[in-house]
Amino acid sequence: MARSANQKLKLLYLCRILMEQTDEEHPLSVQELIAQLARYGIQAERKSIYDDLGALARFGVDVQCRKGRSPGWFVGSRDFELPELKLLVDAVQSSRFITRRKSNALIRKLERLASVHQARQLQRQVFVSGRVKVMNESIYYNVDKLHAAIASKRAITFQYFDYNMYRQKVFRRNGSRYTVSPYGLIWNNDNYYLVAYDSEHCQMRHYRVDKMAEITVTRLPREGTDEYPAFDIAAYGQKHFGMYSGEEMTVTLRAKSSMASVVLDRFGLDVILVPDGSDHFTVSIPLVLSPQFFGWLFALEPDVTLTAPARAVEAYRQKLRSALEQA
Repeated sequence: MARSANQKLKLLYLCRILMEQTDEEHPLSVQELIAQLARYGIQAERKSIYDDLGALARFGVDVQCRKGRSPGWFVGSRDFELPELKLLVDAVQSSRFITRRKSNALIRKLERLASVHQARQLQRQVFVSGRVKVMNESIYYNVDKLHAAIASKRAITFQYFDYNMYRQKVFRRNGSRYTVSPYGLIWNNDNYYLVAYDSEHCQMRHYRVDKMAEITVTRLPREGTDEYPAFDIAAYGQKHFGMYSGEEMTVTLRAKSSMASVVLDRFGLDVILVPDGSDHFTVSIPLVLSPQFFGWLFALEPDVTLTAPARAVEAYRQKLRSALEQA
């Protein structure tokens, strides 16, 4: 039998075929395995296939043989079982701080850990949620640099930005760079935050990682250990973030144009801001009517006001009157 250029790779291609094409519900017979190898220009005989399957099993691949009505060979257990992959896919898809493009790329890589048949089930998971995603594609590299700075206890510099009502980046401090000392990362309320010591104000502050640009790890040592000798990042996160439940409805807000970044940051970049006069806009948003929302709105009055529906406005007024009576 003439040997092709790929003949020495037969065992590797056989392993690929089994990993990609087979699972417990989709075994391949020896004859089908021979046909699959032929697509790569590799010739094989039945006896050599049995020998190779045995070699793969000894190497650690869970090669199994099923007899009966639908006999064949398949890969049984894998590094990640299908339910585990589904959980990972859902976590990636639902993570706000990972952009849509990066989410899709990660999910495609996760699909390669299953058979092509199981991957179809993972692909259906992709469209389960329409959650808000960030736009900053550099967040992958931001997180990597921040971990490096935290591990080496070095200060960093970066630019920080918001979005205006036209979804354009507007850099704070006219683009001047921030200099802070990173202490840790918090993943909270679907966002990634850097907790860092600001030596200019002598206090810990937090920054949205997806709104950081041009991060540079400096040679400067980390500051803040004198003021925070036993800093607890978990306790910091508990003090600064919280979530509540409530009634779901669609509300309409009217806000000054200068509040566009605040509204987009809270409700996502897919909401529609409708100009209302020369210096205002309105936006209708489905949300959970909760103390958290009322607290957010109260902090922004009068720049952001609730205009509809009537029962939501009345509920807000009652909360406001109660707050004023307790003050």
